[in-house]
Amino acid sequence: MPFANRAEAGRRLAERLTYLRGQDLVVLGLPRGGVPVAMQVAEALGAPLDVIMVRKLGIPFQPELAMGAIGEDGVRVFNEGVVAMAGVRLEELALIEKRERTELERRAHRFRGDRPRIPLEGHTAVIVDDGIATGSTARAACQVARAHGARHIILAIPVAPPGWEKRIGRDADEFVALETPEPFFAVGQFYRNFSQTTDEEVSACLERAAAGLTEATAMEVGAIDDPPGRDEEVGISVGPVHLSGHLMVPDRAAGIVVFVHGSGSSRHSPRNRFVAAVLNGAGLGTLLFDLLTADEELDRANVFDIRLLAARLSEVTRWVVSQPEGQGRRIGYFGASTGAAAALWAAAEPGAEISAVVSRGGRPDLAGPHLGAVTAPTLLIVGGHDDVVIDLNRQAQSRLRCDNRLVIVPGATHLFEEKGALEAVAKLARDWFVDNLADPLPRCVPQRSSGR
Repeated sequence: MPFANRAEAGRRLAERLTYLRGQDLVVLGLPRGGVPVAMQVAEALGAPLDVIMVRKLGIPFQPELAMGAIGEDGVRVFNEGVVAMAGVRLEELALIEKRERTELERRAHRFRGDRPRIPLEGHTAVIVDDGIATGSTARAACQVARAHGARHIILAIPVAPPGWEKRIGRDADEFVALETPEPFFAVGQFYRNFSQTTDEEVSACLERAAAGLTEATAMEVGAIDDPPGRDEEVGISVGPVHLSGHLMVPDRAAGIVVFVHGSGSSRHSPRNRFVAAVLNGAGLGTLLFDLLTADEELDRANVFDIRLLAARLSEVTRWVVSQPEGQGRRIGYFGASTGAAAALWAAAEPGAEISAVVSRGGRPDLAGPHLGAVTAPTLLIVGGHDDVVIDLNRQAQSRLRCDNRLVIVPGATHLFEEKGALEAVAKLARDWFVDNLADPLPRCVPQRSSGR
């Protein structure tokens, strides 16, 4: 402990599971992060590899907080306490479940492609994840495997909190965990490299397993990418507070994009992590960090204190450029909701030298008089059904004097949860940053607004 990455965790987990070699089993990885771990286990045990599909159900006003999970074949697991605390109505619950089931089916097809699901009836199912925190997703996965006819279910993970088996109960027949450390705050704290696993990586793992490629052979044919230059959890001191973040800088990165999340979110936001993975794939570095400490987040006034958030961002940016990976690289900001206002405010500060800004469903209007001082090329992305925010972005755009563009994603709402909406955001952001961070010379000086 800690594990270097998911591949190492998988190899160590496989060593613990050698007693299963030769048995009639199927290894099932929980997408996305559990699949690279499961791949190592399946290869070591000589077993077929598949994914087992589940989706967390987030409460409406804070989607990152799970109130339960769903799986294939109509499986549902709810945390009744969270549902009651959040006051979620039945009709809201039904809408959330319907949306997540649509996404579950989409991902199942994307991961497996034209390959059929590996039958589980009469087999031992070895369900693998990169770690367990609450256990709701793992429970749903076990129930899905049971519904598919698995005769014996083994839940195997590298790391979990003490007493984790009680959270799963009778949904699994056997439990294997390499480490149960205390204190336990999040799975990522026990990995030096805990970058988000992308859809493409999951598909590649399954294709590699289906083709029977070993790890060495996969590297030879290019099925496994070279390791990144730096990919790790970081701590950033800003005055008296200590902020947590995740820095990912590929080798030969053109620039680094600092993510500025909005209200009710954090560095663990699945939407921002998805966009970050797309940027990483395009050769850009990313930093996702928490603007506020856990105690500060309890005061909702801090979430809308744009002056405070912008000051924090400026300090964090200075930290980035002081790192070996940040020296000589151009910096961009990706802001969401109130984070977009903080990004623009910080970009307008004298000497900021920010090369590009992208706002996703943002509130740039909250940057107020600072908008006119922004020199970084700015892309504003808004959902087509987010009427109020569209108007606020148009008002903010009229005050920008740098190169800028407003793009409306058709059919998308504020969180871009519709099919293909977040992918569209990621591609727009990728192209904007690639265009503006790769150029060694400043591309933007104050000028008349364009692209409306």
